[in-house]
Amino acid sequence: MDLIRNHILSILIFLPIAAGIALVIVPRRYAVFIRWFAFISGLVAFALSILLFLWFRSNMAGWQFEEFAPWIRVLPRVVEGETRYAINYHLGIDGISLFLIMLTTFLTPVAILASWRGITERAREFYVALLLLEGAMIGVFSSLDLILFYVFWDAMLIPMYFIIGVWGYENRIYASIKFFIYTLVGSLLMLAAIIYLGLQNPAGLTFDLTELVAADIARSVQYWLFLAFGLAFAIKVPVFPLHTWLPDAHTEAPTAGSVILAGILLKMGAYGFLRFCLPLFPEASVHFAPLMIVLGVIGIIYGALVAYSQPDIKRLVAYSSVSHLGFVVLGIFALNIQGIQGALLIMIAHGLSTGALFLIVGMMYERRHTRLMSDYGGVWRRMPFFGAFFIIAALASLGLPGLANFPGEFLVILGTFAAANWVYALLAASGVVFAAIYILWLYGNVMQGPVEKPEVEAMRDLSVREAFVLAPVVIFIVLLGVFPGVVLDRTAVSSEAILEQVRPDESRTSLGRGAWAIEVRGIGTHALRPKTDSPQPVPHFLVEGGEEQ
Repeated sequence: MDLIRNHILSILIFLPIAAGIALVIVPRRYAVFIRWFAFISGLVAFALSILLFLWFRSNMAGWQFEEFAPWIRVLPRVVEGETRYAINYHLGIDGISLFLIMLTTFLTPVAILASWRGITERAREFYVALLLLEGAMIGVFSSLDLILFYVFWDAMLIPMYFIIGVWGYENRIYASIKFFIYTLVGSLLMLAAIIYLGLQNPAGLTFDLTELVAADIARSVQYWLFLAFGLAFAIKVPVFPLHTWLPDAHTEAPTAGSVILAGILLKMGAYGFLRFCLPLFPEASVHFAPLMIVLGVIGIIYGALVAYSQPDIKRLVAYSSVSHLGFVVLGIFALNIQGIQGALLIMIAHGLSTGALFLIVGMMYERRHTRLMSDYGGVWRRMPFFGAFFIIAALASLGLPGLANFPGEFLVILGTFAAANWVYALLAASGVVFAAIYILWLYGNVMQGPVEKPEVEAMRDLSVREAFVLAPVVIFIVLLGVFPGVVLDRTAVSSEAILEQVRPDESRTSLGRGAWAIEVRGIGTHALRPKTDSPQPVPHFLVEGGEEQ
């Protein structure tokens, strides 16, 4: 067990990669074995991520489960009495990485199981691509060496390119090339910035994040490096106006591709801002925060309004992602604990709720072979069990209290109100209203009303397999909405550490254990007080004029 614990991150990365490579030698005629092997491999990775969760120490600052080994032995240096090289195999996680890895290992077997009926041609290659993609995504969330991070960052493009381009729909080639070019252009700029950052390190050439965060980078240089890193991450989120690749990729990707794209890949951009931009370029992050807040608000409103105008169900859900990820950008660049922890909650909640919506759209497409809302109507009458899953996912997406999206959106709006002009918070809150409009419009057109089309009359309710696909996702949607503290407790120390690097002169309190302690500056006397039995110190709440209450 100690061996697994000491190398659990490497096992999580290379287990799905090894499983994918092993599938290559299995003859295609063993289709049932291939499906089960891929699914069980995904379940094993998820089981390991549960061990990661159980072993994680939520009150411990710094990196956990670290693994370090020399990789490319060039330009050796002596650091703390040991020889270090410029490029190393360095892994480690904090609370932020923990839940993104768990989301990855959870959604991958769900996506595999959802594809058992829809993917019949070149099924072996499809599951190979999914497993290789899983390993690369976990590598992104675990890497503490910037070159290693970049290798995994670019490696994940290749399987996703083929998933969209080979198993997608009519315009799959156009969508896959657009996805690849957008992401690769941003990646190349980031690579140039990584190389420059490593070369300019005063202690010698290194790409180790733990060393680079301590480097004193001139403000003017930070601006350029932030833009180079930020462009790559903004494309991946995507931030308005760099979002145009996303609706095409979502619409043309197979169901599993859309689930992974929405559930995990989009979060990598937000993760990049938190992991690299804020701690490496703190002054630039503060400088560009107002711009990012404006772009986040525009994304929230623009994505919601365009989603409402879509006749294609899948394209509507794709544009809803632009709106939801706008909340994530807004929360990160509010640069306070409420905003960052709210953004983390939304990242996980969006992966669950939007992933469920894409699964639901895929199940309808398998029965009706169309994604147009006008081709449906009255589906609930024929598929009541399906309708129950649909309504929970839809209500979660619009931010209903008690479901996954609400706690994160509430905290982001609260953090925006505390950090920026109240107008931005009001505009962001309007996005929740717009979400209710387009989600209820979607649900009403598809599920309610009389059955007027014979094809709808012939639709059958969920199979046992489809119920097993949707049930765990919906269960986690409810659990996250009711118990957000499970995430807040384990991301509190990591969030505080990031803010300490950006704004070390400001005191903060986390939203973790101790309940909902919130620091509010300049907006009056209303604040939520922590529980009296909280193990955390009770903060001072500042009101206008700087008087303590």
